[in-house]
Amino acid sequence: MPRRIIPFVNGYYYHIYNRGVEKRSIFENNRDYGRFIKTIKYYQVEGPKPKLSKFLNSSSFKLKLNNKLVEIICYCLMPNHFHFLIKQLKEGGITEFVSKLSNSYTKYYNTKHTRVGPLLQGEFKAVLVESNEQFIHLSRYIHLNPIASLLVKDLKNFRWSSYEEYINNTQGICFKEEILNSFKTPQDYQQFVLDQVSYAQSLERIKHHLIDVAG
Repeated sequence: MPRRIIPFVNGYYYHIYNRGVEKRSIFENNRDYGRFIKTIKYYQVEGPKPKLSKFLNSSSFKLKLNNKLVEIICYCLMPNHFHFLIKQLKEGGITEFVSKLSNSYTKYYNTKHTRVGPLLQGEFKAVLVESNEQFIHLSRYIHLNPIASLLVKDLKNFRWSSYEEYINNTQGICFKEEILNSFKTPQDYQQFVLDQVSYAQSLERIKHHLIDVAG
């Protein structure tokens, strides 16, 4: 297997994403989305811990969050793909986290939906974040996905991203401070995101038009 062109370096940020094989859906219902989010929590932390099945079935068990492989800055789960803005904390952390997450969820999905074979499209994609401006705008791009794709008319109605964590500054799975520190209030960040809704939707329409023409 060829080596990944972009090496993962501790303390650096990356846009991580992947989609379903043949662009197929990877989330069919709320249970699938919820399972994926719980699996994120589980594999974000390394070291001794109970089996995933025990963690999933226990509302009281808490993972030791001081032993993270990666820091999740923000995320969005779409019907046929997912996005993370992620920071590597330990050597090999991103690769281990995404690989275990993908493999575990694929096994769950194939069992639940009576299918076999790969669910995701090969090796996950990764882009190094090279500036603070890119970092901030990438978080907005990730959070805009559901409304840009016309899944919802109001981002607050989409449950499967970290957007609500940000605008309400609630506790979830994300380390939000490094984004929110660039804004006076969470509401300022919300406006920053919403200011680009029309532009994001226009880009999405152009993309679909080009695909239709090419087809």
